[in-house]
Amino acid sequence: MSRPRLFKLPLFAITVLVLLTACSTEETVITAGTNFADASDAQLSLRAISTKPWLVTGGDVLIELRITENLSAQTLSLKLNDLDVSTQLVRVSSQLQQILLSDLPLGDSVLRAELSGGLTQQLRLTNYPISGPIISGEHETPFFCQASDFITVTGAPLGPSTNSSCYVPTQVDYVYWAADEEIFKPYVLAFDRLPPTDVAQVFDESGDSIPFIVRVETGVVNRAIYEIAILHDPAEPAPTPWVTSAGWNGKLVYTHGGGCRSGWYQQGTSTGGVLREGLLARGYALVSSSLNVFGQNCNDLLASETHIMVKERFIEHYGEPVYTIATGVSGGSYQSHQTADNYPGVFDGIIVGLSFPDVTSATIFTLADARLLHHYFNDVAPDTFSEEEQRLVSGFGVRDSIANLARGAARLDPIFEPSAELEQQGGEVSVTALEALRYDSINQNGVRATVYDHTANVYGMVPGTRIALRPLDNLGVQYGLAALNDGRITVRQFLDLNRDIGGFDRDLN
Repeated sequence: MSRPRLFKLPLFAITVLVLLTACSTEETVITAGTNFADASDAQLSLRAISTKPWLVTGGDVLIELRITENLSAQTLSLKLNDLDVSTQLVRVSSQLQQILLSDLPLGDSVLRAELSGGLTQQLRLTNYPISGPIISGEHETPFFCQASDFITVTGAPLGPSTNSSCYVPTQVDYVYWAADEEIFKPYVLAFDRLPPTDVAQVFDESGDSIPFIVRVETGVVNRAIYEIAILHDPAEPAPTPWVTSAGWNGKLVYTHGGGCRSGWYQQGTSTGGVLREGLLARGYALVSSSLNVFGQNCNDLLASETHIMVKERFIEHYGEPVYTIATGVSGGSYQSHQTADNYPGVFDGIIVGLSFPDVTSATIFTLADARLLHHYFNDVAPDTFSEEEQRLVSGFGVRDSIANLARGAARLDPIFEPSAELEQQGGEVSVTALEALRYDSINQNGVRATVYDHTANVYGMVPGTRIALRPLDNLGVQYGLAALNDGRITVRQFLDLNRDIGGFDRDLN
């Protein structure tokens, strides 16, 4: 048997929890605001629990209704549009009732609560397709579904998809932590098989033993493959918002994957990972999705939209978490920071490593400058700067970072040229079928494999083209100014560098 693990242990060791207060970002669909109806009388209120009432997806939304005790004896009527749904209410306390509404039509609906004494309250709900979009703009095309290449926790493929929205039927699998081997293994649910004998045990805060069995739900929302993992014994009733798993500590962790290069035009074949033994053993639920791996989707708006929709799915089927923590490194930190900053309430805190605040200001400008400097030092004016002078001009800790980061600028370059050196390469894709569709001097309407073109709904298009606008320029930049002022390079070197370093056109030439 594995060693006991108590739910009350910290989430991570040697980490800093960043509590969030954030401002909203203006979108076509607003994302900030209260989940409550505009209540003129707090004696009766309606609250959307699973998402903002104007961001409902898939026709489902979890609603909370509160009635103060002095009015609790009055008869309540609850109607969705003209349909009475009062009998579906579930009482959770003397003043609170909840209901999971389903089959909402696309567009607006009105939920109206009325007491026999005449007091009324209503909440307007706006429903979007489960395939999205809600705030990210028109769906990107082409877009390659990859459910057939997604391997579930049991080792079997998830797919194939059944439509252009990459839909696959939602499936539930069980795995368990094998005490002796210390790995997750499939937990087979079959009447003719006895439960495995090597299931590890964990202990809740009351000291009760719970089998270390994990329920993993896999499905598709917003064209992304999502996974939800939570401690749950399949012998117990399936989780609902009101019958929660005995093993869940009420807290949720959203995991992310890193990367960025080649992260476009695809569904993805992995998530940020939900089988985290240490977290699951302590009772945390984990969620993630394939569009929250930046190496598959380097678009922060689409990532944030997916956060909103996946968390909605979790709450509607497992209950409202006490808090939600986002975690990830590098590209995972991008997503954690940007969703926390731009969409308050999705995450309550973040724990990140190799941290970058965002893609554009924290990374892209540096990569573009590195490629220009590499080109200048190696092709335009070789042997005019020593290696140390090159490092000083760049501002990097080591000179080799110039070449390394120049390679990273591939995410800005739409042109794939087989004969080009790595530091000048572009047009990176990870889906084989995209290779023949790439943009080049002949195929002007081809797929442009860049961060900006992948996020064209945000940046807009150059009029009359399919090329994304971009906030990228080096006009006015004085390369090497600090080194000049420190007397580490000459005036002639400084002037020649800034005269000849040049810039980029939209194809990064």
